[in-house]
Amino acid sequence: MSSDVSIRVERVSKCYQIYDQPRDRLKQFLLPRLSHMVGRPVRQYFREFWALNDVSFEVPRGETVGVIGRNGSGKSTLLQIVCGTLTPTSGQVHTAGRIGALLELGSGFNPEFTGRENVYLNAAVLGLTTDEIDARFDDIVSFADIGDFIDQPVKTYSSGMMVRLAFAVQAQISPDVLIVDEALAVGDARFQAKCFERLKQLKDEGTSILLVTHSNEQIVTHCSRAVLLDGGRIVEQGEPRRVVNRYLDLLFGRSVTAPAQGEGGETHATLPEDGGAADAATNSPEAVTPEANLVVESSRQLFDDAFHTRPGYNPHEYRWGDGAASIRDFFLAADGEAYPSAIVSGQRLLLEFGVCFNRMVVRPIFGITVKTKEGVTVYGVNSESLEIPVCESLGRAGSRTVVRAQLHCRLAPGDYFVSLGVASVQGGDVVPHDRRYDAIHLQVLPVNGFFGLVDMGMNMEIKEIQ
Repeated sequence: MSSDVSIRVERVSKCYQIYDQPRDRLKQFLLPRLSHMVGRPVRQYFREFWALNDVSFEVPRGETVGVIGRNGSGKSTLLQIVCGTLTPTSGQVHTAGRIGALLELGSGFNPEFTGRENVYLNAAVLGLTTDEIDARFDDIVSFADIGDFIDQPVKTYSSGMMVRLAFAVQAQISPDVLIVDEALAVGDARFQAKCFERLKQLKDEGTSILLVTHSNEQIVTHCSRAVLLDGGRIVEQGEPRRVVNRYLDLLFGRSVTAPAQGEGGETHATLPEDGGAADAATNSPEAVTPEANLVVESSRQLFDDAFHTRPGYNPHEYRWGDGAASIRDFFLAADGEAYPSAIVSGQRLLLEFGVCFNRMVVRPIFGITVKTKEGVTVYGVNSESLEIPVCESLGRAGSRTVVRAQLHCRLAPGDYFVSLGVASVQGGDVVPHDRRYDAIHLQVLPVNGFFGLVDMGMNMEIKEIQ
């Protein structure tokens, strides 16, 4: 294996035998042998379940790779095979160097031992000598921050205390490969921030990290690459934002035909049909009162499928939906300037988009989301969460609607993308009709000296007291 690769997974598959009844296990153990001896056809008394099927990927040295997928997609099975606690049915896994793993809460801990004893036990299993553990013990205890509980039995720990100690051991030994399976979700916000800062330090020192999480934000913020599993197979791998978009497709729908799109716009052949939420937010509370109606009279015609011709349109948008409605065009203005090339932080924005209903949609939901270029959501709500009433005729087949949103741009300087969405609730599930992820590009210019993501309009007073 190349010295630049820490983990190489080659065509790995894992099959489990599923028995409908306990006696079928005994039948499977005895009867096939007897059938073979008397020359009769051999019958199988179990069903095959392939938790993984022909999975291949690599984790380069010093990179963080995120693994994402729905429950039951094979993520935990994959990590256990990489760690060596499970044997694959077929395929091979090659790893380089010492592996640290947080697979299950409290795994590797003896509940009768104290925290101190478990630190020495875990570190010894990972190959450290007693002198090496002694040298790092204070750092481990300091990072875990569980106080005098270090000398109490682990069975008395809360789930948060247990994950603190487990992560502290794995992180402070500086493994060549660190594997984390949703363990950090147990910790509080302050501990999670400390963990991710430590993960960044380990990555800078050359540690390869394999991170399993259901958090889209963690994937796009902390990972350089991502792998999407579904049904035991790799559906997508590569740039995190693209993989997260595909994950949302799987999470919120199934494949249908894309909404109508004019020349110049990008569509995708695989689009969800049901299960998702409207991608984001509508009119801000400042702009829309509870009595407002989403059918707005406008002097602009926003129904001619001209979305892709507008300044600021992102040709690499990700679009999907079942086609019952389509977002045809948009209008953007900053302090009255139409389709500005850049926006100054502090300006008032007007965003309108036109929606055509191709089929009947009951109680449509309209949304807008603003994200950073890394994919982190800055702001997003929708007409349902804002409790904006809609008229009964809204959403009938052949009807047209303009959604108007007014908002105050308080974003930090940088590049942002706006996503638009139309959905509805059917049988308790939210069905996306047309979603246009990252459809509009916003460039925000600086006007003052704040830093971060959002200008919160702070006033500061400094007074000397004599």
